[in-house]
Amino acid sequence: MTISKLAGKSVRNGAKPLSAGGKSPAAGLRQRKRQETRERLARAAMTLFRERGFEATTIEDIAAAADVSRRSFFHYFASKEDVVAAWQENAAAALVAEVVARPRDESMLTAAENAIAAAVRRIDPAEAAAMSRLKRDNPALQARDQLKYEKLERALAEGLSQRARNKSDRLKARLVAMIATGAMRVGGESWIGEGVREKPEAFVKRTFDAIREILK
Repeated sequence: MTISKLAGKSVRNGAKPLSAGGKSPAAGLRQRKRQETRERLARAAMTLFRERGFEATTIEDIAAAADVSRRSFFHYFASKEDVVAAWQENAAAALVAEVVARPRDESMLTAAENAIAAAVRRIDPAEAAAMSRLKRDNPALQARDQLKYEKLERALAEGLSQRARNKSDRLKARLVAMIATGAMRVGGESWIGEGVREKPEAFVKRTFDAIREILK
């Protein structure tokens, strides 16, 4: 039976056609609602973490603030730590997207710098500072933070490798990803240590200026 006959048969039987990509409108709506609930839980958690501290905030508190049940919380996150990890993963994904979008005539180091500067401009400095303090004061979050930077370095290397023309460039992509990830880590710690007095993008520039000075 041809595809056109199958489609005709489905219509005659009263079946609803699927939307582009093979998903029904209802499935798309469910997905959007799930994403909205996940984001609401994450926002509620981050607000409570900032107000009360990580340890003092319970899963029940987060669920109540997001207007869902405790059981529903576990449909989206396995633990409080996973909420923090999700925030970090979203930031990493945004950074890699920025790298891929940079002009092709930029060097890899410049592309990484400009991508990081663009990404941090979209982050609330107060929220970023609060996140850093949460990680600093919680051993479980510190362990996950190490894993986050490892994942970020790999993702950044993949993004930069799209600019590579040969094997030598692919090696450069990995090295620049390592340097840029280290710059984010050390720069972020210094930014917090200095009392968050400087705009994040300005601190990014100062950090990469220091890197270039070292590489001379």
